Amino acid sequence: MLRIENLKSGPLKPLSFAVADGECLSIEGPSGTGKTRLLRAIADLDDAPGQVFLDGAERGEIPAPLWRRQVRYCAAEPAWWTPTPRSGLPAATLPAAKTRLTRMLHAVGLKYESLDQPIATLSTGERQRLALVRALIDEPKILLLDEPTGALDPANAALVEELIRFQLLSGRSVLLVSHDPRQVERLAHARLQLAGEQPLPSEAHTAAGPTKRSLS
Repeated sequence: MLRIENLKSGPLKPLSFAVADGECLSIEGPSGTGKTRLLRAIADLDDAPGQVFLDGAERGEIPAPLWRRQVRYCAAEPAWWTPTPRSGLPAATLPAAKTRLTRMLHAVGLKYESLDQPIATLSTGERQRLALVRALIDEPKILLLDEPTGALDPANAALVEELIRFQLLSGRSVLLVSHDPRQVERLAHARLQLAGEQPLPSEAHTAAGPTKRSLS
């Protein structure tokens, strides 16, 4: 379980909430309210006062690289610092990871050979899907997804949503920022509405999506 206590990020008042294993929380609000900053603060990528707990352990008790290995942020515009995707994937060169990697690439509509293509030759959508695979390959416990389908067409977005559902069924927690209200309805169990300086808890309503709850 991920638990946030009095986390102060950007202009927001201190936030406290929890996300259970296998649950998706949608972080919502107008542009500029601090959705991305909140995800980055939870991932310990930006300084933010307050406490963040993973399965009872506070982030200050865990070395930063290990925390980010378990609490993984995937940016809306992911960066690549390697000439090809393969060299940027944790454990991607290990034989034991090849089957899992092939399966994940196929799940998002990519071929294994795409790992060896120069980054500069890949489309924005291909880079975004590869970045999601990069974020998932070493099986973090918490996924912080910032517009994970923002650059994708409907068919590929549906593939990514299915992969996110699989992560939830596997017991991972997902914090999702998405501009697509229908995607939120399909994936989110709860919503956290950020409005100006005051976070407003809100229940997600849809009969077609997962069982919903309100934040307290």
